[in-house]
Amino acid sequence: MNLNTIFLIGIILIFLYVGYTIGRKIEDHMWKLHKLEPIVKSRLKTSRSVIGGQFSEQLAPYLPNFPYKPSEVRFMGKPIDFIVFKGMDEKEIEEVVFVEVKSGSAKQLSKHERILRDAIREKKVRWEQYDVDEKITN
Repeated sequence: MNLNTIFLIGIILIFLYVGYTIGRKIEDHMWKLHKLEPIVKSRLKTSRSVIGGQFSEQLAPYLPNFPYKPSEVRFMGKPIDFIVFKGMDEKEIEEVVFVEVKSGSAKQLSKHERILRDAIREKKVRWEQYDVDEKITN
């Protein structure tokens, strides 16, 4: 074998190796895309659902069938969506109502929401006042 033949075989082997390596990378990439696509779609759907639910929660007091005046509703977010001060517009609060908004297929309360609901039902609610020391506010 002469030097040109050996050089040509070396070049061919290098091209084969590079082609094989590139092919494997493309194959791995395509496999990942094939496997990742359903996961990404699922997560996007879940994310849209969560965002839609959060939007619905904050919009709820302005919907036509909401049973309280929006001006008497205060958004909390966690652990309860709203506290309603019924009668506040007339400067005569007659009732304080805790409201949890559910939208879409999410109708069950979370563990913390159930605990809060039970505490309210068991009348474990009280008024407390905290007075800040005047030295701090001056």
